[in-house]
Amino acid sequence: MATIEKLLNGIDQIIGKESLIEKLEQKRILKVKLGVDPTRPDLTFGHMVVFNKLRQFQDLGHKAILLIGDHTATIGDPSGRSTMRPVLTAEEVENNAQTYLQQAFKVIDEKQTIVRRNSEWFRKMTFDDMLILARKMTVARMLERDDFAKRYRDEEPISIVEFLYPLMQGYDSVMLEADVELGGTDQFFNLLVGRALQKDYGQSEQTVITMPLLVGLDGKRKMSKTYDNYISFNHSPRDMFGRIMSIPDEIMWTYFKLLLEFSDGDINALKIQHPMDVKKFLARSLVSRFFGETIATEEQNHFETVFSNREIPQNMPEFSMATMGVESLPLGEMLERTQLFSSKNEIRRLIDQGSVKINGKNENNFKFTLHFRQCPYIIQIGKRTFFRVI
Repeated sequence: MATIEKLLNGIDQIIGKESLIEKLEQKRILKVKLGVDPTRPDLTFGHMVVFNKLRQFQDLGHKAILLIGDHTATIGDPSGRSTMRPVLTAEEVENNAQTYLQQAFKVIDEKQTIVRRNSEWFRKMTFDDMLILARKMTVARMLERDDFAKRYRDEEPISIVEFLYPLMQGYDSVMLEADVELGGTDQFFNLLVGRALQKDYGQSEQTVITMPLLVGLDGKRKMSKTYDNYISFNHSPRDMFGRIMSIPDEIMWTYFKLLLEFSDGDINALKIQHPMDVKKFLARSLVSRFFGETIATEEQNHFETVFSNREIPQNMPEFSMATMGVESLPLGEMLERTQLFSSKNEIRRLIDQGSVKINGKNENNFKFTLHFRQCPYIIQIGKRTFFRVI
């Protein structure tokens, strides 16, 4: 029973627990499915919650199936949405899929992971095949979904294509003959459709395990790039450390539990320590998982130098006006030339909102002129970005 207790630690819901226990007692190697739709290029720490659970099954010798929803991604999962998702091209989906795989294997074991794509079967289906599948679900059942029901009440449009999405995700489980499917709490309806379809096709119904949704940096909403409250696998170690340090104290215990898989006893022991020290430990531990202990320690030292001791970091990027071939340059253009920012609009926003300091003093004039003869300048953007102009 220690095995089942480990697998159920930290979960939100489980359907089919008895079946799972029976299969484990029979020493069966389970097919554990986790589906991801490559709708964006970055995975976030929210994804890490379910990847951790998949890795636990791997550690116990089970067969992990990472399903890339390259076909369902062209529809977009309607879970939790009040509007339709934008349509992606096949090329966009494929580019995102490649980055997803690179990132996923930072958490799960690549050698023990079977990667499948649902285009393997959906591209072969005829329209008649899809009609046969569509007959297995009623409109009334679809409207049991909270997001569909709300949109229907609010007279917001619901595409027939969106109705097909849960069926397609459920059919993935049929094709893979999954014993277990993992997902976030917002996936619960879709995962249950998988059980229903497996039963209809004469298969053993998969056990459904949902994981809690990770709260984002704002401490209120789920972590999402839409809300800009996320930490991605692809963030630099400096950005990752700084973003973790920005979370409210009260939610860091969830991060210990869901991301680092600490026990309640370990978390209670941490709660008697100073919150700042504990949060630094959290940030260092998570950065270490992606970049190693040495870099994680360096980032903690940098953070303490810049923020705790209110000092300027010794090592920072340098940009030479002589190399640029200019005697002077407006601040906005200087920031643009560093290529540290995504757009001129972002630069203007940062300057207008008072996030830019030059030699320790706020500067909110986009056209403020930097002169070569007055170099060096230390420019600080927000709390974490520093560079030197020489």
